[in-house]
Order: sequence, then structure tokens, then C-alpha cells
Amino acid sequence: MKKNKKKNKLSLFFNKFSQAVTKGTGSPLAFLIAILIILVWGFTGPLFKFSDTWQLVINTGTTVITFLMVFVIQQSQNRETTAIQLKLNELIAANKNASNRLVDIEDLTDDELAALKKFYVKLSLLAQHETDIFSSHSIDEAHKLHTSKIKSINDPKLKPTHEEKREQK
Repeated sequence: MKKNKKKNKLSLFFNKFSQAVTKGTGSPLAFLIAILIILVWGFTGPLFKFSDTWQLVINTGTTVITFLMVFVIQQSQNRETTAIQLKLNELIAANKNASNRLVDIEDLTDDELAALKKFYVKLSLLAQHETDIFSSHSIDEAHKLHTSKIKSINDPKLKPTHEEKREQK
């Protein structure tokens, strides 16, 4: 139990730390400080006779900072990505016309994502002829609606009734 509390405290600390560092390093002030450091380093070159040590200072400093920032930025990005995915899942689940197949889509394999993309390309092709962008909400509905429209165009006797139109919506 103590390990979980320590782990949670460490995670909480790292989350807050990474958010603060990401926010701070992405600011104009941080950029200006970085420019200032580079200018100071450059102007001190003649003082140190452009020695190997002088060059090593900037190389080591930038390498260490870059190495540490990778982990900090990745933590913030993972957290933000998860939050966005949860928000999108909520929107999908809350919308009666949205396909629930898309909830947790990020867990699909690359092959499954490619297959799903093919469906949405097909949906896009079907929707190109639509004037109302809200006329179809899922692949199944789009296919039914498209088939219905083709039947109505080809045979006026097979036009969908008012009830059928309502069911399609």
C-alpha cells in the first residue's frame, strides 16, 4: 500500500512539474532567455579563445536540456492526448447519431485503422453528392441512405415514404 501512495505522489508531482515546465518553456520569455544564453556564449568566445571547453559547455548544456525535455514534454503530451480522446469519446457516446464504433479507436491496430479509414473514404465519396452535411452520420446510415436515393432516382415508385425518411434520420 505504501508503494502505491509513493507512486501516486511521484506521478502527481511529475504531472504538475511537467505541465509547469512545458508551459514555461513554451513561453516567449523562455525563448528570449535561450536567445540571450546563446548570445552570451557567442560573445564569450573570444574571451575563451574559442576553445574546445568553450564549445563543450554549450554542447553539453543543450544536450542535457534536450534529453530531459523529451521526457517532460512526452508526459504532458500523453496526458493531453488522453484528455482529448476522453472528450471525443464522450461526444461520440452522447450523440445518438454518432457511431459508437469510434469510441476507443486509438486502441485499434494499424490494419484495423486502415480498414476503418477505407470505410470513411467510402462515406466521403457517398457524401460528395449530398447538399446537407448532416444527412448521414455513420457508414451504415450513409449506405442505407445512398441506396435509398439511388432507388428513388431510378424508380420514382420506390421513393421512401415520410416514415422511412424519418427512420433514416
